[in-house]
Amino acid sequence: MPQIKFYNRPAVPMEMHKVKIVQKLNLLPARQRLEKMKEAGFNTFLLHNGDIFMDMLTDSGVNAMSDNMQSAMLRADDAYAGSETFYRMRDKLEEIFGIGNLLPTHQGRACEHIIAQHFVKPGNCIIMNYHFTTSKAHVTRLGGHVEELIIDEGLVTKSDYPFKGNIDLEKVKACIAKEGAENIAYMRLEAGTNLIGGQPISYENMKAATDLARQHGILTVLDASLLQDNLHFIKTREESMKDKTIREITRMIADLYDIVYFSARKFGFGRGGGILVRDEKLFHDMEDYIPMFEGFLTYGGMSVKEMEALIIGFDETMDEDIISQGPIFINHCVTELDGMGVPMITPGGGLGAHIDARQVMEHLPQEQYPAGALVAALYLCGGIRGMERGTLSEERNPDGSEHFASVEMVRLAFPRRVFTLSQTEYVIDRVKWLYDHRHMIGGLRFVHEPKTLRFFTGKLEPVSDWPEKLLEAYIADFGEDQ
Repeated sequence: MPQIKFYNRPAVPMEMHKVKIVQKLNLLPARQRLEKMKEAGFNTFLLHNGDIFMDMLTDSGVNAMSDNMQSAMLRADDAYAGSETFYRMRDKLEEIFGIGNLLPTHQGRACEHIIAQHFVKPGNCIIMNYHFTTSKAHVTRLGGHVEELIIDEGLVTKSDYPFKGNIDLEKVKACIAKEGAENIAYMRLEAGTNLIGGQPISYENMKAATDLARQHGILTVLDASLLQDNLHFIKTREESMKDKTIREITRMIADLYDIVYFSARKFGFGRGGGILVRDEKLFHDMEDYIPMFEGFLTYGGMSVKEMEALIIGFDETMDEDIISQGPIFINHCVTELDGMGVPMITPGGGLGAHIDARQVMEHLPQEQYPAGALVAALYLCGGIRGMERGTLSEERNPDGSEHFASVEMVRLAFPRRVFTLSQTEYVIDRVKWLYDHRHMIGGLRFVHEPKTLRFFTGKLEPVSDWPEKLLEAYIADFGEDQ
């Protein structure tokens, strides 16, 4: 989508849709937010949605449906088995990806569970450009291990490198030589690396990596959950792709892989998921997992109403005017804050704007969870719920010591077609205030720490009375009711 030009001011992001249904937001007074944060154990996942003003935790399952998606839900065939809705969904995905074998699931992590369950054996290696929390947890639970082979530029927080999600081909070759191809269960590439700031992977890099895997007989798997943002970046940043349509690029990407899976909570603007399996025999070998863990083979744990909406959502995901909206708003947020001196992950990627918490919170050691402390402070000072993406999101080493994250970030997700420019400007303003008062933010420590995926349900407490002192400074500038 071309940037809309203005007559007498710089261009700003423009919503390419009109709002027809609204939902009231609630901004609690500042002192009430402190009480809610204490009740939630300083974990933004445990906050009640009614206590949040700007919910930027995730883009998963919270994207706005279009009028066409909502109206399609009335068409749903709710038969337990043999639903025509399933066949329409399968055919739409085959039209887009060129793969006709669909295993439906309730969301992306169910796909990861089934893939890992089928392929991973104790001692196996899984090659990734970068892990996602659940993709890694499913592998390690089964006794496998993950080798993250992201290019060095991927972990450089501030740069202008256009495809920081690329996998390092020389590292892949070295890993294959070390592990042996027969011990590598599969190569998983994530199109839009979530945990390093939604940074994209190029088509050229995907092709080279999958060619290398194929030469050694290694199965190739694409996590397409964040594919829509990645498609936008390939079209706008990869010179050889600029004349291709989004549908053409999508098919070219899909043709590289044996398995494509996705969370429809991200890809398709709805809720659900699916695994597309190219080989028919492999598809039938994996079928049993669906009725065992998900639901029958023609709904897989999804609501058929959501499935009908997704059929339309998949088409909308092939529209450049629609999928460019997220990256354009994210880029505006990143560019504005970067210009104000706030350390950001650059260039702006997909999914959300990412604050470089290690730089902002350089006065805190990693064992005090600087990104977790910053995301808690952001809720206190603005009612904004972001997500910690750092050491708190990691799992401990086998000996119980902390596994320090390569990157400490706070993610401010931009659910698709949800927030306006004025709301984005409010977030920019509060982040800037917090950055200017960053030395008032202290650390956190666990009081309840689950063994697996602790960031979801763990509870923490501040190491001092820093939340009260920070809030007093905020109230002095903005008042009690802000």
